[in-house]
Amino acid sequence: MTATHPAPGGAQTASLGMYDAPWVSAANDRIWTAVALRLRDAGVPDVPAVLDRDRSHDAIWHDPNLLLAQTCGFPLVTSLAGVVRPIAAPVYAWPGCDGPRHVSVIVVREEAPARSLADVAGTRAAMNGRDSNTGMNLFRHALAPLAGGKPMFASVQETGGHVASLTAVQQGEADVAAVDAVTFAIAARHRPDLVDGLRILAETAPSPSLPFVTRGDADPVLRVQLFHALRGAVADPAIADARAAIGLVDVVPVTVDDYAIVAQYAAEAAALGYSELA
Repeated sequence: MTATHPAPGGAQTASLGMYDAPWVSAANDRIWTAVALRLRDAGVPDVPAVLDRDRSHDAIWHDPNLLLAQTCGFPLVTSLAGVVRPIAAPVYAWPGCDGPRHVSVIVVREEAPARSLADVAGTRAAMNGRDSNTGMNLFRHALAPLAGGKPMFASVQETGGHVASLTAVQQGEADVAAVDAVTFAIAARHRPDLVDGLRILAETAPSPSLPFVTRGDADPVLRVQLFHALRGAVADPAIADARAAIGLVDVVPVTVDDYAIVAQYAAEAAALGYSELA
């Protein structure tokens, strides 16, 4: 798939939608304001004043006028190959995060009998989506050595989001789910009711954190400007409390090659006969 070129004079698009639940949206607004200020100071034209919260993630990622967004590592190396280009990987201060890498936590209800990952065989699983690295791909990779090439679960439901997966397990609609460590920690800090009654059963292998991206055909100068605007905003003491709200402490430069491990995990699961979370 090839990237399309932006329409001349078209308004550019920005989104921080991967960790933008209502309880941290004000923090993301302040972070974007700090990034946008630095982009304008660098001479970048048509920098949007506000984040796009009206369209789907997919529509934003495919926008030919995309300036900056955040995406998941699995579509980055599959459906979005060539459509977007990674600029930086965020570094978070939450448990389960190590530099620009993080794990998914596999959660069950506190009273669940499972004491190891093998114990979830035959239960009901929830996942945010089949295109998710943290909710599906890392979960699949963790289960593949235990599955013996056969379905692991009695059922798998697609919830549409990590918070919805937490709710499904919490309310007994599912028995187990994998949620990325950042989402889990943000929920635990700002909305502890969303993780009340849940416990972490296991952690997955680590993978690179969700990258900040721009359109695939963005020129090298813009990519450098975007990286420096991100890094400058992250270092800005004026928005330290906003960054702390989502646990963001740094960004590091990355290329798509840094996300090859995501495809490798998929291949390893397939080699064990567990190519689909089931």
